[in-house]
Amino acid sequence: MYDIHYHLLFDLDDGPKTLEDALQLAEASIAEGVTHIVSAPHANAKYPFRPEVNRQRLAVLNEHLRGRITVGLGCDMHLSYENIQEALSDPARFTINGRQYLLVEFPEFSISPNISDWFYQLCSTGMIPIITHPERNPVLASQPHRLAEWLRIGCLVQITAASLTGRFGKQAVSVCDYMLRRNWAHFIASDAHSLRGRPPAMRSAYEFLSSRYGRQTAERLCVENPRAAFEGEPLPEQPEPIGPDQEPRARWNFFQRLQNKI
Repeated sequence: MYDIHYHLLFDLDDGPKTLEDALQLAEASIAEGVTHIVSAPHANAKYPFRPEVNRQRLAVLNEHLRGRITVGLGCDMHLSYENIQEALSDPARFTINGRQYLLVEFPEFSISPNISDWFYQLCSTGMIPIITHPERNPVLASQPHRLAEWLRIGCLVQITAASLTGRFGKQAVSVCDYMLRRNWAHFIASDAHSLRGRPPAMRSAYEFLSSRYGRQTAERLCVENPRAAFEGEPLPEQPEPIGPDQEPRARWNFFQRLQNKI
């Protein structure tokens, strides 16, 4: 599996504080079957984004991991005016492995009225914004239909792995289902920070998706799409998204299908 949103570099933000903490996190992901990670430090008012320091931390981490897992670099970019302008002037600064995919995070309690224009500008330069964990954002969780406009512009969506299984509450579970049944989600990622507070949960997310939405969906969201983002390649063909005003078909489990046949 490919985990494209992960706070693995140590002593940078609210992720692991020490190298040992970071190595323990990496070991947990290796045990889950993750082979590639995008370490994405924050870029916000509290945590400045320092590419040179990030590369230094990555070199130290890789020296200790000895090729047992592949770690790339990205950024958990807060959607502020300053960050947007910096990204437009230097598109490779914040993107995953310096290519075209860009992880973007909304503020918790407000969304700028200019956000659609900003997304359009980012896309016009060749960047592909990936909206991270909208199911955990208070504004978007209560108004998930707003994602439809940004999807039409060219944005993609990433769900947090632990949101699927209830770690962030019932509303997050409901919003995840809303997006998944409409084919609005493109990636599952752990957004891991620590073993105790925010551990990786990719294996349980993969198994949940397989049982609830089918193995093909689990492969697409946990392997195929994130591999494309990691490598900077176009996404494989995606299922047709369903509009917010349309009612998706009911999701039947195995026992319901069996009953129908009987």
